[in-house]
Amino acid sequence: MNDLFDRHRRVLPDWLALYYETPLEITHGEGRYVWDSAGNRYLDFFGGILTTMTAHALPEVTKAVSEQAGRIIHSSTLYLNRPMVELAERIAQLSGIPDARVFFTTSGTEANDTALLLATTYRRSNTVLAMRNSYHGRSFSAVGITGNRGWSPTSLSPLQTLYVHGGVRTRGPFADLDDRAFVDACVADLKDIVGQTRPPAALIAEPIQGVGGFTSPPDGLYAAFREVLNAHGILWIADEVQTGWGRTGDHFWGWQAHDRNGPPDIVTFAKGIGNGMSIGGVIARAEIMNCLDANSISTFGGTQITMAGGLANLAYLVEHDLQGNARRVGGLLIERLRAVAAQLPGVREVRGRGLMIGVELVKPGTDEADPQAASAVLEAAREGGLLVGKGGGHDTSALRIAPPLSLTVAEAEEGAAILEHALRSAY
Repeated sequence: MNDLFDRHRRVLPDWLALYYETPLEITHGEGRYVWDSAGNRYLDFFGGILTTMTAHALPEVTKAVSEQAGRIIHSSTLYLNRPMVELAERIAQLSGIPDARVFFTTSGTEANDTALLLATTYRRSNTVLAMRNSYHGRSFSAVGITGNRGWSPTSLSPLQTLYVHGGVRTRGPFADLDDRAFVDACVADLKDIVGQTRPPAALIAEPIQGVGGFTSPPDGLYAAFREVLNAHGILWIADEVQTGWGRTGDHFWGWQAHDRNGPPDIVTFAKGIGNGMSIGGVIARAEIMNCLDANSISTFGGTQITMAGGLANLAYLVEHDLQGNARRVGGLLIERLRAVAAQLPGVREVRGRGLMIGVELVKPGTDEADPQAASAVLEAAREGGLLVGKGGGHDTSALRIAPPLSLTVAEAEEGAAILEHALRSAY
C-alpha cells in the first residue's frame, strides 16, 4: 500500500484529495460492502461519493454491461444508439418536465456545464444566480458558480455569479427565524438581488447541498423562488447530481419537495444512475435544449456500455422500490443517529432525508466547526469497518452518510453502532 501511495504522489496532482492518514485501496465490493487490498471488509456508507446507488457488483448491471461489451462498447453520438434512446425515453418520462429532451454527458460537472451553456444561450445573459454553500463541479464554469471556498480554486469565471441565501437552514443571518419567516427573508433577498443586476439567465440550486454537508432549506423555498424567477423569465436549474433517483426517500427528485409551481426548466443528473458507470446528463424542455445554433456532439456521453448499465440499474431501482426502501431504512437510521447525538455535545445536528444524512460536528460548548474531530471520526469509523464521507462549507464540518439504496435494516443498525463508537471516541 505504501508503495502505491508513493507512486500516486509521484504522478498525480497534489490537490487530488485522499481520505485517511493511510489511504485506502478498494479492490472489490458486493452488495453494501467493499474490501481493501489487505482483505479488510467495510460497510460502505458513502457509495463512491453517492455513485453506487443500488449495490456493488449488482448482478443485473454486471450482466448488462458484460453483454453490451461483447457486442460493441462505443460508437459516439454521430450514429443512432438504441440503448441511449431507450434510457433517454425512461428518464424523460420520469423527469416531470413536459416535452423533455435528454442530453448525456460523462459527469455531473459536464452536465452542469451544459446546463449553463443552454441557459445563458437561451436567455442571452451570462449572469447566474447560485446558492451560498453550493457545489456544482470542477470545470471552469462550474467552479465559477460554486459557493464553497474549499472547492473553488479560482475567482476567475466566464459568468457573473450572484449568491442567494437559503441553502443552509440552521446557519447564517436567517437561522433564528421560523420556516415561514426564513422563506420570506430568502425571497426578499432574491428580489433585492434581481432588482440590482442585469436580467440573470438562471438560478442553479441543489435541492440538498451535497459537498456543503447535506444541508437544505425548508420544503417549498424553491417554489417560492420560482414566483420571482417566473416574473423575470429567469430559468430554474435543479442540480440533482446527488439528490436524484429516489435517494431522499420522500421523492424521486429533490426538486419535488418544492414543486408547487411546477418542475424546473432544466434538471442535471449523474452519479447514481450509472451505479459507478460514468453517466451524467441534462433534461430540459425542447425549446431550451434546442436553442443552440451550432453543431455539437458527445464523444463519450451516451456510449453504449454506460447506457446499458444505466438502463439495467434504473430498472432494478424502480422494480425493487429502492426509493421506498430509502425512506423506510433512512428514517430509522436518522432517528438512531439523533438518539446518539442527543448524548454527545460535539454533534450539533443530524439532518437529511432518506439515505442522504449529514452529521454536523462542532467543538463542544460552541457553535464552531470541528474539522479535526470530523477527520478523527472518519478514521475511527474506518477502524471499526465503516466508510463514511465528510464535507461542509463556511465554518462547518459534517460527516456525510449515503449508502446504496438497497441498505437493509440490519446493515443500518450495524453502521449506526460503528459510527456511534467512532463519535464517542472523538468526544
